[in-house]
Amino acid sequence: MGELNTIEHTGIVQSIDDKHVDVRIETHPSCAGCMATSFCNVSGKEEKVIRALRTVDVNTGDHVMVVMERSMGLRALFLGYLIPFLILISLLILLTSLNVPEFVAGLSAFLSLIPYYLALYLGKEKISRSFSFTIKNQIK
Repeated sequence: MGELNTIEHTGIVQSIDDKHVDVRIETHPSCAGCMATSFCNVSGKEEKVIRALRTVDVNTGDHVMVVMERSMGLRALFLGYLIPFLILISLLILLTSLNVPEFVAGLSAFLSLIPYYLALYLGKEKISRSFSFTIKNQIK
């Protein structure tokens, strides 16, 4: 399903503006066998609407192939899972080594994620600019 360095999904064009196309992603049976299915926001039974850059001429209702670089998926995993895990574990180890009671250390480590996720939320516009989907082609 595409090149090794890209992730591709078929979908149906829902709306179009000057620079972007909103595409409703169709579910694939192959998603169940994918190693990243538990992390991927596109997999699953529910439909998703993806905003892609308008790189080809399409019309509403057209079937298209939406492409994302695999490195973007890894970056999303890094931002959403790895960094928070490292913050949590680092703070937990630091606080327990300072003889802080376990309950307080655990609660403090957990609460330390609030500023991180708040920063992600507040910076979502800037972050979303680095994650872009493109339309590869129209499926006949």
